Amino acid sequence: MNKAVFAGTFDPITIGHEKVIETASKMFDVLYVSLGVNPEKHPIFSTEIRLEMMKKVCEKYKNVEVVYHEGMLVDLMKEKGIIYTVRGVRNDSDYAYENKMHFVNKSLYPNIVTLFIPCDKDLALVSSTAVRNAVKNGEDLSKYLSKEVIEIIRKNGIK
Repeated sequence: MNKAVFAGTFDPITIGHEKVIETASKMFDVLYVSLGVNPEKHPIFSTEIRLEMMKKVCEKYKNVEVVYHEGMLVDLMKEKGIIYTVRGVRNDSDYAYENKMHFVNKSLYPNIVTLFIPCDKDLALVSSTAVRNAVKNGEDLSKYLSKEVIEIIRKNGIK
């Protein structure tokens, strides 16, 4: 059984993330979408809200499972018997960062295979940072987020 993991902080999960999930779900028997903890990031949405958003977005993909983990990605991969990780890339900067992370992970878990999924041209500017700024400034979120995610944000009192 081919399994992969797509990990991130998903603060919040964007339409760009969903495109990666859609693509990767067609490539693997099981895709774990993992909410990870990055001590360098300070999310604006709670873990519970992010998981709710992720589950809502992923429910249409029958072979996708949302999981939460603390610690290193490679530990989760070893625990679940996964060698493939997928990463979405929008531009050269994303690729450079993700490629560095690949080498770090490869040194910790030699079996790892990292697959880079480039985004569609119209999604190149969609980032969680852009979304967080849009949320804080009361901007239109529909160009960044699915309607389900926007509903969850509104339900939780975030304008």
